[in-house]
Amino acid sequence: FSISTYNKMWTDAQKDLDIQLQREREEFLQPEKDRVEAFKMLAASYIKYMQIFRNLETAHDRLVHRQKRMVIRQVLDGVIGRILEIKKEMVELENSEFHYIDNILEDLKLLPEDIEVPIPRYFIKEKLEVLQQREKILDRILLDAGLQTQKPVKAMTFEEAIKMIQVAERARQGRCRAAFMKQIYLEEKRERQTKLQVQMGPSPDAAATCIQKVWRGYIQRKKTEKMRGEEMIFLGMSLPPHSKAMNISQMHAGQVNALEVEVQERHEEVFIKDKLRETEGLDIKETLQDQIGQCFIECRHIIGKFPDYPTEEAGGSMAILSQKTPEQVAAELAARKEMALQKKAQKGKKEQEWKEKTKGKKPQKTGKKVREEEEGWKMAPSNFLSIMEEGNSQYKAVWQNRGEGWDFLQDHDPELIKEEKREEVEEEIRVQVDELMQQKLENLKLAVDGEKSDKQKKGRKSEKVRAAMMSLVRRTTDSLYRELVEEGLLIKAKTVNLSDYVGKYSYLGTTLRQVDIEPMPSLADVRQLIALYGILPLGSQTVHEKAPLVKALLLAGPAGVGKKTLVHAICTETGANLFNLSASNIAGKYPGKNGLQMMLHMVLKVAKQLQPSVVWIGETEKIFSKAAPKAEEMNPKRLEKILPKFLKALKAQDRVLLVGTTNRPFDANLKSFCKVYQKIILIPRPDYASRFGKYFLWKHIILQNGGAITNLLNISCLAKVSDGFTQGHIIQAVQAVLSKLRLLQMTRKPLRTAEFMTSLARQDPVYKEEEETFK
Repeated sequence: FSISTYNKMWTDAQKDLDIQLQREREEFLQPEKDRVEAFKMLAASYIKYMQIFRNLETAHDRLVHRQKRMVIRQVLDGVIGRILEIKKEMVELENSEFHYIDNILEDLKLLPEDIEVPIPRYFIKEKLEVLQQREKILDRILLDAGLQTQKPVKAMTFEEAIKMIQVAERARQGRCRAAFMKQIYLEEKRERQTKLQVQMGPSPDAAATCIQKVWRGYIQRKKTEKMRGEEMIFLGMSLPPHSKAMNISQMHAGQVNALEVEVQERHEEVFIKDKLRETEGLDIKETLQDQIGQCFIECRHIIGKFPDYPTEEAGGSMAILSQKTPEQVAAELAARKEMALQKKAQKGKKEQEWKEKTKGKKPQKTGKKVREEEEGWKMAPSNFLSIMEEGNSQYKAVWQNRGEGWDFLQDHDPELIKEEKREEVEEEIRVQVDELMQQKLENLKLAVDGEKSDKQKKGRKSEKVRAAMMSLVRRTTDSLYRELVEEGLLIKAKTVNLSDYVGKYSYLGTTLRQVDIEPMPSLADVRQLIALYGILPLGSQTVHEKAPLVKALLLAGPAGVGKKTLVHAICTETGANLFNLSASNIAGKYPGKNGLQMMLHMVLKVAKQLQPSVVWIGETEKIFSKAAPKAEEMNPKRLEKILPKFLKALKAQDRVLLVGTTNRPFDANLKSFCKVYQKIILIPRPDYASRFGKYFLWKHIILQNGGAITNLLNISCLAKVSDGFTQGHIIQAVQAVLSKLRLLQMTRKPLRTAEFMTSLARQDPVYKEEEETFK
């Protein structure tokens, strides 16, 4: 693919977005009384935005032009946020987290893969160095604490090393001697042939014989080479040709990607900014000083005294240099203080009146729903439409009709960077000038009016406060991080991608709903929800702050369906820290109420400082269990009362997600349980309807564990027989069969279906009654 391909992809995505924004303005502003039609509108928009999201993400990842990537990134965040808003509306309309839109996909001639949520690659790429450094630190702490053992490096004995060097040296000398002897032989042969040609002249028979020898030798070498290749493949010493070709193409793609990343990360912006600071910085500084000094003189001439220098919160010298007279500036500063005091008083008064009004009254519950039914469904206001509109207008103004024939490298536009960076340079210099001019103003006041500034008067008090603050011992994030790792509360996440969670789409959802049967969700639906509620908000700060906030997520399902795998996948795809607050993990640690509060405070502080973070609570039903409490230190119910407070402390800007996993949610006290977990995702066992998914799963796991598939192994039969068994059961059955000894025997004794069936039969499946209880 060339740069022009990705530019075209971006252009097409922007055209689709323009049409979609026009549709938003026309259709979604009108109330819709038919809820089915409203859902169809939402589903169609969801699918369209997902396609735009996919194209924009690919263009953002592949293009190397920094300004283009900035514009795409802005629109991309807006599209992701809008998808999450539409998802929220769909959930409220259907009262279900899972949606079945296979009929709409069929009408649009699309495949289920087209609505698979893509994971933006910039989540990891932008902070790769930080993540690699953090991983090294975590490994070092775990090694020092004895929680992780270093893989032993196989040492070579002195005799073995000498022998290896001898073998290599003898081989080298042998190759050199053979090359030398071959050269002598060829020279002698050439001399003999020259003499014969001179004496006898060229003979047609000799020439034909020579050609035959060369051709037969060439053909035989080709045959021998082919036979050797087949033998090496048969012995497992070499890869098949198709795999080798794929590997070469993957290597080439990897080299291209590495080159793209290198170009994307060139720090031309820093160079241009430094150049601007060097060439224009002095002029900007002098101009600002002259303007602010002139304002001081004018203000004293009109008011009769020098003004107070505006604080940094008020804008500093920006407030002085605004298009206002000195009297207006002074009056505005005084009015701001007065307004702040009035607002505070009004707030207290309103709260008191509200308490008096609502005392003894119960709030009305049905007002909103009744109004909705009368007026019809209407789309809620969006936080992301303005972001998309702004990005779209920027694209039209700057990039849509831009000629790019001159820009061969496609990495950056210096003039655009200068415009952006000039404002930053001015702001940096203004801050420096503010400090200088503030001191100058105090000196002027002292010299001309003989008065000290408020800051000088209160100096003694602020110094006392500062000394008191400095005396407090405040622990650093690094020390808290180390303690949490050593206590086993901050753990290393396994490297698992969301795509590794194999599962196919269910094509019977709409058909079953038409006959009033609620279908069980497919694993593809689960994967989609994990991406929407877990990965996308954690990966982007803008999306997390403005999208519908999901603080807690519950993954419920039988043992072995991959709940922990999904938790690790969230961490891998977003580069998040993983905190393990399972009841079994915190038992005996930080005893007492104060200890528990301190533990959660430490987790919260580190999670916020090193965000994104995932706080995982395994077997979470034990925290909310109906059983009688045990001893205080070992009591799993310790977290029950404090978890709501923990969630309350999380704000929209904190990319921290609480994830609970449970295989017995029905054992919990549902009132407090559902109060903590805002979103509940049911993960079912793979059923017979997803047999193709099971076929693929069996094949994938057998190959992953070193097995070879032959005609004696009937995978379709295994997929059918394993109906009712989870992915975990299949993995256990395969690993039990494919021991080291069995792998060695595989060349003589191929794998058979009965071996896996025997291993699978030793495990208990998920029974229908348990599945109904989950449902």
